[in-house]
Amino acid sequence: MFKDALRALVDGTEGGLASLVMDSTGIALDTYAKDGAPFDINTIGIEFSVVLGSVKRAAEMLEAGGAREVAIGTDKLVTLIRCLGDNYFLALAMRPDGNLGKGRFLMRNAAPKFMSELL
Repeated sequence: MFKDALRALVDGTEGGLASLVMDSTGIALDTYAKDGAPFDINTIGIEFSVVLGSVKRAAEMLEAGGAREVAIGTDKLVTLIRCLGDNYFLALAMRPDGNLGKGRFLMRNAAPKFMSELL
C-alpha cells in the first residue's frame, strides 16, 4: 500500500535504514527496510508509539498544541516520527550520522500524501 513511498523516504535520506506507517495501537500498515538493516522497524515503531503517546499527552497538558514531530537519538540509531492526524504516524530510522534535516524535509513533504490515503 505505502511501500514505494516508504522506500523513497529511506532511499532519499542519507543514512536511512527503514520506515513505516503505523496506527496508534502499534499495528503497522506498511513497512520498508533496507537489506541488512540492524534493527527491526516494527519493534521500533511499537516501542516508540508508547513514547509518542506520552509526548502527545504532555503537549496537551502544557497547552502547547498538538504534537507533530518527535526525534529520538541514541548511540546507534536516530528515529524521526511524524504524526499523521490523531491515529497514525510515519517513522524513519537512520544511522546517527545520517542527514536528519533531509529526513525531516522528506517526511514533512510526504505527510499530506500519506494522510490523504489514510483518511
